[in-house]
Amino acid sequence: MKKIAFITLGCKLNYAETSTYERAFIREGFEVVPWNARADIYLVNTCTVTEHSDKKCRNIIRKVHRVNPDAEIVVTGCYAQLAREQIRKIEGVSHVFGAEEKSDVVRTVTGHSRDNNRQYGAVPGNFFPAYSSGERTRSFLKVQDGCDYFCSYCTVPFARGRSRNIPISAVVAQANEIAAEGIREIVLTGVNTGDFGKTTGESFLDLLKALDKVEGIERYRISSIEPNLLTEEIVDWIASGTRFLPHFHIPLQSGSDTVLREMGRRYDTVAFEAKINYIRRKMDLPGKPKVFFGIDVIAGFPGETDGLFAETYDFLKNRIRPAFIHVFPYSRRAGTKAAERKDQVRDSVKTERVRLLEDLSESLHREFAESQKGLRCKVLFESTDRSGTMSGYTENYIRVERPFDESLSGKICEIVL
Repeated sequence: MKKIAFITLGCKLNYAETSTYERAFIREGFEVVPWNARADIYLVNTCTVTEHSDKKCRNIIRKVHRVNPDAEIVVTGCYAQLAREQIRKIEGVSHVFGAEEKSDVVRTVTGHSRDNNRQYGAVPGNFFPAYSSGERTRSFLKVQDGCDYFCSYCTVPFARGRSRNIPISAVVAQANEIAAEGIREIVLTGVNTGDFGKTTGESFLDLLKALDKVEGIERYRISSIEPNLLTEEIVDWIASGTRFLPHFHIPLQSGSDTVLREMGRRYDTVAFEAKINYIRRKMDLPGKPKVFFGIDVIAGFPGETDGLFAETYDFLKNRIRPAFIHVFPYSRRAGTKAAERKDQVRDSVKTERVRLLEDLSESLHREFAESQKGLRCKVLFESTDRSGTMSGYTENYIRVERPFDESLSGKICEIVL
C-alpha cells in the first residue's frame, strides 16, 4: 500500500478539492499519512493570491522533498497554473497540473483510467467537482469555478480560468453524498459563486431552491458572493423561510468610489450600502438572529491616499457596520493593471491601515455579538474536545463555547446566548 500526504494552501475551495483528491486516492488503495511522514507521494495544492502565498508554496515543496527525497511530488492549484515552468525546476517535483487538468491528477499518478467525474453525469471536461469531507459538522461544496471579472489587482481569472459550473443535478448528487455522511451543514463555495449557471443556462437561485430540498442537510451558508450577484429575488427567497442562514460573506474591497472604479469593481458604495440595507430590512426581524455580514477589504491599493482610505474607514464604521472585516494588504501581482501603476503605497502605510481596519473589525464584531445576548439560537456543535470545552456556530455565525459533551457533537442544539 503506497502512502500519500496532502498539503493544502489557500482558500476553502482548495480545501474541498484536496479532500476530493484524498477520497479518490483512498479508493485506489492508498494510505493517507501526515505531510511530515515519509510518504511515497506528496500532493501540494497551491495558492497564488499574494506574493507571500507563492513563496510559501515553494518553501513547502522544498520541505517535503527534504522529508523524503525519493518521493514523487505532485503540484496543482492556482500557483501551478501561473508558474508551471518555475515549479517544474524545483527539485523533487514530478507532476504539475494546471487549472484545467485537475480531473487528470488521480489517473496520471496511479496509471488507472477511472473517471471520478462520471458518477455525476455530464460534467464539463475542465470542471473538477469537489466537496470537503472528514468533519462531522460541515462540508464545503464547490458549485462554480473561474471568474470573468478581471479586476485590476487580481490574477484569479488567469489562475482559475473563465467562469464555469456543473449542472444543478450534479451539485444535488454531491449534496446527497454529503448528507449520507451525516454532515448537517453545507457551505456553497466557488471563485465567483453567484455567477453559477453560465455553463448550463441555469441560475444561482434555481440551484439554491434545488439544494433546499435535499433531505438530511439542515443548514446552508453561501460563501463569498459578489454584491451585484446577490439579487433582491435571492434575498426575498432566502428570507421566506428556507434552510439558508442569515450569514453573508460579501467582498467590498474599498469604501471609496474612486478606488472602486480603479479596481474595476462592478458597483459603487451607494449600491453596496443599498444591498446591505435591503437584506437587513428583509431578514433582521424581532426575536430572530441578526444578519452576519463578513466584508472583504483591500488596504493600500495603488493610489489610495490617506483621504481615500479615510472614506473606506468611514463607510465601514458609520454606514454599513458589518459584523466582521476580512482585511488584506494589497499585493502586487505581475500581469495585472494595478501592478504597473507608479503610485504604489508603501508597505509601512499598508501595515498601519491593516491594523486600523483589524481594530475596527474587532470592535464591530464584539458589538455584534453583544447585541445578540439573551437571544434563543441554534448552534451546530463540533466534535473537537479543546481542553474540556467544545464550540459551534449559531445561524448567524457567532462562535459559542460550552463544556464538552460528546453526545452533542455534530448536533444542532437550541440555546440562549
